[in-house]
Amino acid sequence: MSWEYLILGSTASESRYGRQWGLMMNKILIFAGTTEGRILWEYCTASEIPATAAVATEYGDSILPESEFSETLVGRMDRRQMEEVLHSGQYKLVIDATHPYAVEVTENIRAACKECKVRYIRILRESLRTPGVKYVESMEEAAEFLSTHEGTALITTGSKALKVFTKIPDYASRLTVRVLPDYENVKLCMELGFTGRHLICMQGPFSERLNLAILKEINAAYLVTKEAGTYGGFMEKVHAAKKAGARVIVIRRPKEEEGYTIQEVLAELEGMKPREQFGKKENEDSGKLL
Repeated sequence: MSWEYLILGSTASESRYGRQWGLMMNKILIFAGTTEGRILWEYCTASEIPATAAVATEYGDSILPESEFSETLVGRMDRRQMEEVLHSGQYKLVIDATHPYAVEVTENIRAACKECKVRYIRILRESLRTPGVKYVESMEEAAEFLSTHEGTALITTGSKALKVFTKIPDYASRLTVRVLPDYENVKLCMELGFTGRHLICMQGPFSERLNLAILKEINAAYLVTKEAGTYGGFMEKVHAAKKAGARVIVIRRPKEEEGYTIQEVLAELEGMKPREQFGKKENEDSGKLL
């Protein structure tokens, strides 16, 4: 489904709730696709705060719980399309909860908000500096390192830049990649030569125990990951690799950003709950006191 079609309006059969796009009056737009985005969506749903979640894929949409108060939009957007969404949706707040490595997407969201004069908030993941791991500046540097060091590796950087790792000698037998169970991801991985036991499709974040089991199963000498922070399951990977005797290669974030933690944003959303929500809480509290 294209973004152009979603912006123009969808029929009852195409929209999750059968509402027309022109009637949407949501006030918060969440660019999701991450654990933080799902947490914000679930909070808005539980608090009856009208919101729209924008996700890149149908899979991203499928893992969001259904909500009678909110809508989801599926598809990748450029800056112009983001501006069209903001103009037509009457939003007063945009929350950017996209991945820390989605630099171009964040730049487009920020520029669209500035053009449309809509308040913009960026969710930040804390940077977890960990001793004993090898930090590199890019996917290319990680691939170069593996090219000159023997041993199998678990690649957990996502499917977008996997082509870089195909330059490694015997990559198809040395590397195992773990990606989201989305059709496009699987198709890309197979086209690049990652198949069978060397292709793991699962939804994270993953526990330390599961990471450890996978690392042991493939006898991994290395684990390649992004600097994902707490909500990205970063430390669970590091601890598991240490127990498995695998060296961790961490790809640094593209650049430092300014923004807010998810806890700070949730605290602000608390003040956006419908008044009846506060009334319910006051009545409940009064009942407890009695």
